Amino acid sequence: MSLFIETLRGKRGSRPPIWLMRQAGRYLPEYRALREKNSMLQMVMTPELACEVTLQPLRRFPLDAGIIFADILTPLIGMGANLEFKKGEGPVIDNPIRSAADVAKLRLPSPVENTPYTLDAIKLVVRELGEKTPLIGFSGAPFTLSCYLIEGQSPGDLERTKAMMVGDTATWHALQEKLVPLCVEYLVAQVEAGCRSLQLFDSWLGYLGPREYERFVQPYLTQVVSEVRARVDVPLVFFATGVSGLFPQLSKLNASAFGVDWRITLPQARSLLGRDLPLQGNLDPQLLAGPWEYVERCAREILADGATLPAHIFNLGHGVLPHTPPENVQRLVELVHSVQP
Repeated sequence: MSLFIETLRGKRGSRPPIWLMRQAGRYLPEYRALREKNSMLQMVMTPELACEVTLQPLRRFPLDAGIIFADILTPLIGMGANLEFKKGEGPVIDNPIRSAADVAKLRLPSPVENTPYTLDAIKLVVRELGEKTPLIGFSGAPFTLSCYLIEGQSPGDLERTKAMMVGDTATWHALQEKLVPLCVEYLVAQVEAGCRSLQLFDSWLGYLGPREYERFVQPYLTQVVSEVRARVDVPLVFFATGVSGLFPQLSKLNASAFGVDWRITLPQARSLLGRDLPLQGNLDPQLLAGPWEYVERCAREILADGATLPAHIFNLGHGVLPHTPPENVQRLVELVHSVQP
């Protein structure tokens, strides 16, 4: 078993494993070269291109895990969402959910029908990596997918989402009941294709208060995590940003580990969760793009924090930013690998 998987299962190894969210992406010149010739959707929907992008950072850096190159929104296309990625705007859905009738129209295809390209890309990557480096699969959580479906673009202040949540609760709950099986089946299918761990992203959850989380999100998020864990025997990490106020409630999730952003220290997160689970994180990605001397200082502080935990996976508190120097990533991986027990 790999160091990464053992750590996610709660066993402290000789050092913390390291991988980085968005480790495949715009900070790498080889990625930019491919992106100049292909749209975002072309890259995700062409298994050979998605495989190549997934492998690019693993060729450069001795990372302890790969993560499949995909996007949390592509499973929504098969449901009927007209998704495109517009330059300067990001993802745009030009037929957003506005009513119960819109929810009723949403289809629920199987992952093999819906995202065959991602499943095929996983098989290609696993064939290349073999047993040495595990591959991570992922999905957006129902709440975050709802935000994009309702807002029709990057959610901002969630004005329309919250209006539906509290003003048209029947439609809100109907939407969640469609998104739960979408997420569950997609995650399970990625494991069946060869992924050896999973991460569930709830990118916009930090915009909710504890009571709204409990009323409108918790039952569905709990169902996704519980059903996936019951069906596949791989570790599942839950990650959201700005959710330290929700940690006491999130700790009830049956997740294997929790990702932590940079707004809180790892020991503080452990205290708020009230459980001794592996934690992943939590260097500020903006700092990784800065002078190495300060990156090193911060990384060593996080490593010291991690040493107080039952198990720690080194990562960022969010994804690698486009202006990050690749040499900083190289130095960071080398630093984490140099940790002595």
